[in-house]
Amino acid sequence: MGIVPVKTDKHSKAFYKLFTVIACLCTTFGFILTFHQTNSTSKNNRITLDLAVIPETVLLEDAELARARNGNCSYWDCFNVYKCGQRDQDRIAIYVYPLHNYVDTKGTPAFVLTKEFYQILKAITDSSYYTPNPHEACIFVPTIDTLNQNLIQTNLVAKALASLQYWENGENHLLFNMVPGISPDYNTVMDVNTDRALIAGAGFDTWTYRSGFDLSIPFYNPILANLKFKENSKKRQFFLISSQMNLYDRQRRILQEIAENNNNILILQKCSTLSSNHPSDLNIPKDIRCSYRDSTVEHEYPHILTQGTFCLIARTARLVPVNLLESMAAGCIPVIMVDNIVMPFSEIIDWTLASVSIREADLHSIATVLTSVSQQKIDELRIQSRWLYQKYFRDVKQIVLTMLDELNDRVFPHLSKNYMNWNIPKNDKSTQNPLFLPLTASKSQGFTAVILTYDRIESLFMLIQKMSFVSSLQKILVVWNNQKKSPPHATMFPKINKPLKIIRTKANKLSNRFYPYEEIETEAILTIDDDIVMLTADELDFGYEVWREFPDRIVGFPSRTHVWDNITNRWRYESEWTNEISMVLTGAAFHHKYWSYMYTNAMPGDIKDWVDEHMNCEDIAMNFLVANITNKPPIKVAPRKKFKCPECTNTEMLSADLNHMMERSACIDRFAKIYGTMPLKTVEFRADPVLYKDNFPDKLKRFNDIGSL
Repeated sequence: MGIVPVKTDKHSKAFYKLFTVIACLCTTFGFILTFHQTNSTSKNNRITLDLAVIPETVLLEDAELARARNGNCSYWDCFNVYKCGQRDQDRIAIYVYPLHNYVDTKGTPAFVLTKEFYQILKAITDSSYYTPNPHEACIFVPTIDTLNQNLIQTNLVAKALASLQYWENGENHLLFNMVPGISPDYNTVMDVNTDRALIAGAGFDTWTYRSGFDLSIPFYNPILANLKFKENSKKRQFFLISSQMNLYDRQRRILQEIAENNNNILILQKCSTLSSNHPSDLNIPKDIRCSYRDSTVEHEYPHILTQGTFCLIARTARLVPVNLLESMAAGCIPVIMVDNIVMPFSEIIDWTLASVSIREADLHSIATVLTSVSQQKIDELRIQSRWLYQKYFRDVKQIVLTMLDELNDRVFPHLSKNYMNWNIPKNDKSTQNPLFLPLTASKSQGFTAVILTYDRIESLFMLIQKMSFVSSLQKILVVWNNQKKSPPHATMFPKINKPLKIIRTKANKLSNRFYPYEEIETEAILTIDDDIVMLTADELDFGYEVWREFPDRIVGFPSRTHVWDNITNRWRYESEWTNEISMVLTGAAFHHKYWSYMYTNAMPGDIKDWVDEHMNCEDIAMNFLVANITNKPPIKVAPRKKFKCPECTNTEMLSADLNHMMERSACIDRFAKIYGTMPLKTVEFRADPVLYKDNFPDKLKRFNDIGSL
């Protein structure tokens, strides 16, 4: 399955002849490696490995087996972080063992050497993480090839591991595996006693993957090394391609039923006979597959994938997604249909930006699901998928370097790359954060409070007076939305020590709160209703501090969520107090002034006009807008959940309308149809001040006056 052994001579009586054959073949392909020391100051410690020279033979007759794999290992108990940082303070150091011949009494080798494993070792020793000194190493890499479960002697490998000089029950040792499990079980993790070692493996499921400890890597097909895909600018011939040869019968049957009514769905299978249209090429291996509709129609794989818009990545006996990288390289958007798979580098890569996921039980509706994806979204998915491939997966070296970078980020989290660094192309303005903001917004600038009001004078004055005590407030804008009544004279407003400006609008529209008024000179805007008088100065100051760390998001206090109603088959607005949120209401929320510009000038469809006409859902519209562009959820701050206004008895309050909730549910459903997707992201997260619930003296706490539940 893709991991190519470097040829073994089964008839050789002397084991050293095996390595002579390997050396000759590797010389032909250019895979002889010389592992050299990168630090010129310690040449005496150089580790030299040349397959043309017969390595030392290690007899494993009486060696002990390594202990069974510890399935409960985590970064905190099976990884010794104190070994790291001895050479550099910001980088892990990786030691590669010298190569030995591990054999039993009959001369049976413990493993078969593969070209891909040589490339892995080469990538490590050429990287800045490599050290030839085992005493300063943080990670140890055995030169024992365990990439393919079918090419190793399980017990011999377990003995070889236990015999390693620095094994110590596998602590801080890193093993590689791309084809796990053997028939008939096909386990999703390597069937070898590996004790506490880290596994960099393909095909993990959520049961066998030790999150934050193991590393999920992709399956690499050697056929990709010699293939160059040209960008297909023309319309693709096939809407969906299924290229896996080992689909389950049920999957193939459902796909064939769907394909009966869709000529643009291609299902590939083995060819009964092959024509001579595809001459042999010593440099580029040919993989010819045929259409299930007509076994005489031959397609060269993986080139045929360049003709597909979507490529199915389905569950098979092995969970390894063998056609994932080929699909990405060909610009064919992966459709992941494996319920519990752990995608490659899933802890750092956001696969929702580059693929479509569908439940295994929903295979029968795959055509409907994919048809609903807009052309704009298809273009975005394809661009991101190709970028991820070129950035992280284009060859074995890049896969290894990505894995080492992820491992380094775990060990040194204070220097780690953030979500944007991993997932957003630096020069791609179409997908990156449109704000171009620094990681943390400037503290000195403060925020502008925009208060939308109609005629609630008493609560408005109370709010202005309370706002004046917020240290990070720079200015207050009162947006007077009542054209039938003039606002109070400026002399009647509370006397405060902050600038205050009254803006009279020409029409009573909720969208007026998001207009990019020229009076707004700060980046941060607090939009707040005139009846939200219960927030304290500490809560508002803390909310601003949180926004500074997340300047591209909506950060605020009242939160809501959306749920799918299986009875009505529509989205429903949910205001129950749950841990899950997907919206922060802009009746009391911080956002960047860029979003006011986008709301006013670039709102999709007729959403803005609809909001103004119905006098509802402007906050939902803003949440849709931000989530769609950033692909991030909002952030709720502080534990306060009650936002009632006991002093306000105005019967004209919008929330008093019995149809309010139904209308807001209709808003969500309507906006989702306009966007062509559901951009809102659900999250269980809330930002609270440090120590606010702990029994510490108030003088040790920065924000003391934080509202309770």
